Amino acid sequence: MDEDENINIKDVEETNDTNKDERRGEKRIIDKAQLLKRTQSEIDNRIPRASTDLITPLPISFSEAGENLEGLLKKNKEWANAITAQVPGFFANHAKGQKPKIVWFGCSDSRVPAETIVQLGPGEIFVHRNIANQFNHTDLNSLSVLQYAVDHLKVEHIIVCGHTGCGGVLASLSNGQHGLVDHWLRNIKDVYYANKPKIDMLSEEDRVNELVKFNVVQQVYNISATNIVQNVWEHGGKLEVHGWVYDLGTGLIEDLQINLKNAKDLRDQIFKVQYEQT
Repeated sequence: MDEDENINIKDVEETNDTNKDERRGEKRIIDKAQLLKRTQSEIDNRIPRASTDLITPLPISFSEAGENLEGLLKKNKEWANAITAQVPGFFANHAKGQKPKIVWFGCSDSRVPAETIVQLGPGEIFVHRNIANQFNHTDLNSLSVLQYAVDHLKVEHIIVCGHTGCGGVLASLSNGQHGLVDHWLRNIKDVYYANKPKIDMLSEEDRVNELVKFNVVQQVYNISATNIVQNVWEHGGKLEVHGWVYDLGTGLIEDLQINLKNAKDLRDQIFKVQYEQT
């Protein structure tokens, strides 16, 4: 073998070595990219997002928080720090004002927190809760909440949400005395009376849950009968009233398919507010 052949062979070997190094380098780059992608995916799956786990956390009992108010304050600090770490400026932006699209009329029952069950965070729902999610036309509290939500916050959706096994509804089906709350629940007895044949044919548990639904429907119509809501409809604004029921046993919400969007949807036109022609 002459000198030229030795040189050529050497060149080929060096070229092959270079190609191997380049391929190894490319493989390392690919491996690194895959590792980064896998690591990021693991991080994404491991770290709770501000829109879910941190803003609406998994259930924690009062006993787990130490059964004292200091424990709650500690949890609050942990929550605020976690949100700020993930979404810098979150609280500063929220302090500037609120622009919710929803006002929620629900029951005071501790098992039905509005934001948690629909997985929304602070600033997304304007909430009013009372015993058995009532909307009475003589209740200035409920009326004030509705008026502020509709006229000032410009919400587009009003949700009345009842829940299965409601204690207030159960009490309204009895003849016993329960105290001051009996006066508050008096209207539910009227709802029962109006739907008595459909309710009485059911078992006791089903009677309660059926009356829960009838009660929600009644409150939807009560809200829609106000001039607060009808003023928006009269001027062509977007405002819908919905009826839901939350199932305590499954955590799921049933849409009762009652969605009022204008005065034509009222139960009867006797509830329509008359407007002067201009």
